Amino acid sequence: MKLTKIFAALSIFSIMAISASAQTANRTDRSKIKQGVKSGELTKKETHDVIKQQRHIKKEVRQAKADGVVTKAERRDIYVDKKKADVNIYRKKHNNRDRD
Repeated sequence: MKLTKIFAALSIFSIMAISASAQTANRTDRSKIKQGVKSGELTKKETHDVIKQQRHIKKEVRQAKADGVVTKAERRDIYVDKKKADVNIYRKKHNNRDRD
């Protein structure tokens, strides 16, 4: 009984920690996009593309959580997509195209 409670508490704690780090990453990406638009580093099409990519990641996370269990493969796919999105934002911001 005691072991079950400890395991449940550790599970909840780890889920909360993962969720917090994911929220921070999403906030960072949003601020990068917002700053890119404000400074003119992102064109309208580039902005549309990176926002679309962010929506896709959000949808993927929702689908992974839908059944109540996020598998290791789903976590890996989401991680890879987030890394690709981060690189994509950087490249689009630094490609010497200005907003019209």
